[in-house]
Formats: sequence, C-alpha cells, structure tokens
Amino acid sequence: MSHHWGYGPADGPAKWVEHFPIADGPRQSPINIVPGQAQFDQTLKPLKFQYQASTSKDILNNGHSFQVTFLDEDDCSILTGGPITGVYKLKQFHFHWGSSDNKGSEHTVNGVKYPCELHLVHWNTKYANFGEAVDKPDGLAVVGVFLKLGSSNPKLQKLLDTFHAIKTSGQQTTFMNFDPKHLLPTSLGFWTYEGSLTTPPLHESVTWIVLKEPISVSSSQMTKFRTLLFSSAGEQPRCMCDNFRPPQPLKGRTVRSNFK
Repeated sequence: MSHHWGYGPADGPAKWVEHFPIADGPRQSPINIVPGQAQFDQTLKPLKFQYQASTSKDILNNGHSFQVTFLDEDDCSILTGGPITGVYKLKQFHFHWGSSDNKGSEHTVNGVKYPCELHLVHWNTKYANFGEAVDKPDGLAVVGVFLKLGSSNPKLQKLLDTFHAIKTSGQQTTFMNFDPKHLLPTSLGFWTYEGSLTTPPLHESVTWIVLKEPISVSSSQMTKFRTLLFSSAGEQPRCMCDNFRPPQPLKGRTVRSNFK
C-alpha cells in the first residue's frame, strides 16, 4: 500500500512514521557523523568505481528530487570494494538540497550541514534485480557525496542544462553519455555504517558509504537546483527545496572509516 509523502508540514519527515513505522527502526538514516568517534578499520578495501558513460539512460523529476537512471542489465556501471562484498550495480543517482546555500545535506558532520548531498544508489547482484534487493539487509549500497559552496562545477552543468525539460513533477527526458565518476571527489576516504533509505519506504537495507571530501558547487548553480518544482504541471507551483530528512538516532551503531 503506497502513501503520499513529501517534505511539507503535513506530509514531511516528522509524519512518515504514521505510515511507515520502520521510521523508528534501529538502523535509520541519515545520521550525524562524529569523526572523532568513528573507528578506523584497516580491513576496509579501497572503493572501485567501474562506471560507464554509455549506461546513463534518462533524467526524471519524481516530485521529491531529480534522478538520473542507469541501465542495469548486462552493460552496467558497478561498485566493488570498501565495506561491501560482491558486485553492486548502479541504479540511479539523485540529490538533496536546501532552500538556502547553508543547509541541504542529509548527513551532517559534527552537526554541520553542507548545501547539498548526492546519493549514488547501487543494488547487490546476488539478488535478481533492484526490486528484490531493495528491502534486504545487504541489498543496497549508497555512496553519499557532499557538495560545498565554491567555484562553479562544470561537471554538474550537463545536469543543470536539462532542468528546463524536467521542471515539474513527472517530467522526464533522455540523458545519455554521462559518466557519474565525474561527480566523485579526488580522494575516496569514507565513513561507513549500516543504515536505511532516507525516503519512504525507509527500508533498512543500505550500506552507507559517505565520502569525506566534498565536491564544489557555486551559489548560482545551487539557485538553479531551486528552479525545479515539487508540483505537477497545472498545480500551484511549489519550489523543490529542503528535500532532506534530518539526522536519525545512531542507536548503538558503529561508524567506521578507512582513514585515520
């Protein structure tokens, strides 16, 4: 049974538990990362991104964010290493951002928010498909990348240039030949913990890999993010912003890192 949800006072994160009781579960995301309390784990392997630009398919305004979807059949982009075992295929990536430049990320570091956060969503190929993997404890691996205010990021521009075609909820257009590796920072130091989807249905199925080093975004580029709308064509326009869930209680979980 599906329920409408969003980010407003009536349907936002504080209300999700009414329809999705797992919102109070033991491994909910995002969290506040306290670097001084993270455990360095020398057994964590380096992350290996084998992304192919040819696998990007389309870009969609889904009414909560915009997402770029990838082919995940035989020809696919994959993630291995880090805290995961086996091969995880890239399904989609999306962003969370605020109504102003000083807030927007879902994860925080020592309580501090970044303007925006990118999530690259992968599913475990030990399962038949994304739908089968999505609610399994080891079903998904999501890589989080912070965006910090700085110089304009040319790698983001190809995304922003499509926004006229996906302004309202439900709009979609083809988006070919984009390598998501361009959205990764130079350094791949990361924190990792066992968590959940940050949007309903909030399945506790995500191995989170949050990269320490952010990528840059300019204030004018962030303004462009806020030209998208939560609303559908013909509805009262509602600016797509503040589409983030606040940090959730850690509840005894361990956050590990691959750096000291």
